[in-house]
Amino acid sequence: MEDKILLAHGSGGKLSHDLVKQNFVPLFDNTFLNKLDDSAVFELKGRLAFTTDSYVVNPIFFPGGDIGKLAVCGTVNDLSMSGAVPKYMSIALIIEEGLPMSDLKRIIGSIKKAAQEAGVKVVTGDTKVVNKGSADKLFINSAGVGVIPPGVEISGSNARAGDKVILSGSIGDHGIAVISQREGLQFSSSVKSDCSPLNKLVAEMLDSGVEIRCLRDPTRGGLASTLNEFAESSRVGIRIEEANLPVHEVVQAACELLGFDPLYVANEGKLAAVVAANGAEKMIEVMRRNKYGKEAAIIGEVVSEHLGRVVMKTRMGASRIVDMLVGEQLPRIC
Repeated sequence: MEDKILLAHGSGGKLSHDLVKQNFVPLFDNTFLNKLDDSAVFELKGRLAFTTDSYVVNPIFFPGGDIGKLAVCGTVNDLSMSGAVPKYMSIALIIEEGLPMSDLKRIIGSIKKAAQEAGVKVVTGDTKVVNKGSADKLFINSAGVGVIPPGVEISGSNARAGDKVILSGSIGDHGIAVISQREGLQFSSSVKSDCSPLNKLVAEMLDSGVEIRCLRDPTRGGLASTLNEFAESSRVGIRIEEANLPVHEVVQAACELLGFDPLYVANEGKLAAVVAANGAEKMIEVMRRNKYGKEAAIIGEVVSEHLGRVVMKTRMGASRIVDMLVGEQLPRIC
């Protein structure tokens, strides 16, 4: 049974100690974690951003990523959407008894790789093991801390009439990748999750000098919910152009087959931004230099009409209201 997780791995005894010492400490080697104290002690100066999230995606492995990569990217991106530079994070795993040790090691490796790309340190964490049937393989809780540079004031409530709405790339990739893996669906071309850390893209956007009013990564609820949150918080209207929305053909086809709207499908490596109109074109140029912004596009603008609502001009020239997602279109997508 050494190749599987046992309840004893969560007992706090020798097996717990060995699990951490052999699988976590060597991979996340840093002075904060290596002490194995009950908390990591570090110094930070300036305004801080703090976030926490939990990940229950099913399946835990999917094209383009896994639950470990997802946990790091999700935490890093949440910090980045406030303009913060991610510094430190925690990872806590709730493991179902019987999980193959090889799966756990693969996921820990993904955590390490994603953290290295983002330049964030995993400085503390926890493992718990529950009885077989009490969880679904593995759940992860993460938290992160970042420093907000002086002068950065980004909020979903900052949008103003005349601003432009920018999307960093194609929508719906993550949700379709996960659901296709879950249901065993196959398409003519592969669909991969866009799961990626966006902090370096955001740093380049901030360095551009263009005024950024709002930033958000459109995860659960998709782009539609994010834009509705901007409109409601800022008490403005938002108008977008369907023809300007980047959607990969295979994702569009999958959505039509499954009865989904790409506007509501989750993303894990895209951002929506509201920027001052006079700098929108420059921002697009800056974003397209980054591999995670190559498909960046201006998709609409902020208006003073239909306050609190998002309206889309369709390819046919008609207009339709884009409401916030009601209910759960794709459960356990992150």
